[in-house]
Amino acid sequence: MSAQGNAEGIVIAIDGPSGSGKSSTAKGVATARDLAYLDTGAMYRAMTWWMLRHQIDVADAAAVAEAAWRPVISMGTDPSSPTVQVDGTDVARAIREDTVTANVSAVSAVPAVRDRLVAMQREIITRARSEAGGIVVEGRDITTVVAPDAPVKLYLTASAEARAQRRSKETQTGDIAATQADLARRDMLDSSREMSPLTQTEDALELETTGLTLDEVIAIVVKLADEAVGAEEGSAAL
Repeated sequence: MSAQGNAEGIVIAIDGPSGSGKSSTAKGVATARDLAYLDTGAMYRAMTWWMLRHQIDVADAAAVAEAAWRPVISMGTDPSSPTVQVDGTDVARAIREDTVTANVSAVSAVPAVRDRLVAMQREIITRARSEAGGIVVEGRDITTVVAPDAPVKLYLTASAEARAQRRSKETQTGDIAATQADLARRDMLDSSREMSPLTQTEDALELETTGLTLDEVIAIVVKLADEAVGAEEGSAAL
């Protein structure tokens, strides 16, 4: 069985590096078509936050792997107000802090962490397909690992300068050069890890967002989703 299961709702899979516009686009598309939304990157951040809070040495892969099954991570999938909880605590803001950002690549590279969170992500997708008509999922391995059979697969990109400006605005930090350097560091780590590296699949549409407004990007993805739904409905009618 594929990651999508036998449910009928659509899955829109969006991958790409930090600052490419994944989150804003995914939430906008989900809102436009009344679908669920899942930020898988927030799940890895939540795991990292828990490790740091419990003084687990994130540089010790064995220690991280041993503790990976302990935190209770809950994700809200309403695109207008997505939530992230760990052991019942709202961590939506805490997981965006610099300490988490600096350590999330190390934690997310641990196979036990990825095994657990990918299984959770697939469960959320299956539930959303049956209960919410579908879901927009964004991250770094959605098209390659989490939902490789999704009918709509995109890889968002943007120039290094545009990505740094967007991330600096999001985090309210004025040092764009430092932000750009940090993004480059994360790109290297995410693309070079052995398990589920950030990469573009041959069947994923690359969407360069540098010269586009958010509304324009959302409109493109919504059109692709509508075409995919129409194609599936046409096939079912034959």
